[in-house]
Amino acid sequence: MSWEEPPAEGGQRLVGPAADREDLAVEAALRPRDLAEFIGQSRVREQLDLVLRAARARGGTADHVLLSGAPGLGKTTLSMIIAAEMAAPIRITSGPAIQHAGDLAAILSSLAEGEVLFLDEIHRMSRPAEEMLYMAMEDFRVDVIVGKGPGATAIPLELPPFTLVGATTRAGLLPPPLRDRFGFTAHMEFYAPTELERVVHRSATLLDVEVTGDGAAEIAGRSRGTPRIANRLLRRVRDYAQVRADGVVTREAAERALAVYEVDERGLDRLDRAVLRALLQLFGGGPVGLSTLAVAVGEESETVEEVAEPFLVREGLLARTPRGRVATPAAWRHLGLAPPAAGGQNAGPGGGQEGLFGT
Repeated sequence: MSWEEPPAEGGQRLVGPAADREDLAVEAALRPRDLAEFIGQSRVREQLDLVLRAARARGGTADHVLLSGAPGLGKTTLSMIIAAEMAAPIRITSGPAIQHAGDLAAILSSLAEGEVLFLDEIHRMSRPAEEMLYMAMEDFRVDVIVGKGPGATAIPLELPPFTLVGATTRAGLLPPPLRDRFGFTAHMEFYAPTELERVVHRSATLLDVEVTGDGAAEIAGRSRGTPRIANRLLRRVRDYAQVRADGVVTREAAERALAVYEVDERGLDRLDRAVLRALLQLFGGGPVGLSTLAVAVGEESETVEEVAEPFLVREGLLARTPRGRVATPAAWRHLGLAPPAAGGQNAGPGGGQEGLFGT
């Protein structure tokens, strides 16, 4: 099968985990409403179910919850399920939107008793707001500063009990004092293909799309373990099936549609394969420095490191070493190329470049 078709239109990567406007609109309609309906994350669901059942039995609010994991795995959905299970309203905001302690104080002071506050990308909140959040989470109280200079006065403001649900893609950036104030923490894992098949079937039913079992399996296998990507691929395959087939999402329709959008059988897109081809064909499989590799594919170093590399490393196609990036045997097999002879890994034109251009 050829993968040289024109790239997909638009700046959003079809297999990128970030949500665009269309994703947000569709996800609102596809989100499950309770834990029983939520697919995958079985360990997290079981633990969270115990936390919420116990809170309801006590007649109090649930412990603060911290959800970590890659984008698109269901952190926002779980926050809404927590609110629904507790029969409480939910307030949604994000770390970047809270740049001053006053911003946070305004939100906290307007919360109703038992309300759920969902704080996305909590690690990006400003330090003054973060320090105010410590007291709010632990004592349900904040000190509001009135006035300036020597005449400034701290007025304690009592808050009603609430549940904070924090979500982060980079849990390591959370300071320990903040992390320790969460009563329940959970890490969201990538989904297995069988779980993603269930996601595809459920979404197809809600979108009124007819999908066969092998069609759902084909989409699931290219979705990088992420429900958001599975739903996005389903919509693109649906479009192809409606225009160029009989409207049914079959394996053949999925293969042809995703060939048009340059998503191969392992979920790699144009950028991923460009990085692998440069590493294999220009540099003999490496090691090669990041900046050199980025120049070879015509991208910024940050784009290669943050957009392409994480999935390639997770798939076992690329390894990061002290000397630079190195292709694995699986990368050679995936692109149908023969690895160099033993001892000749750096025989390509880029051999030894990491010493000149950095790692």
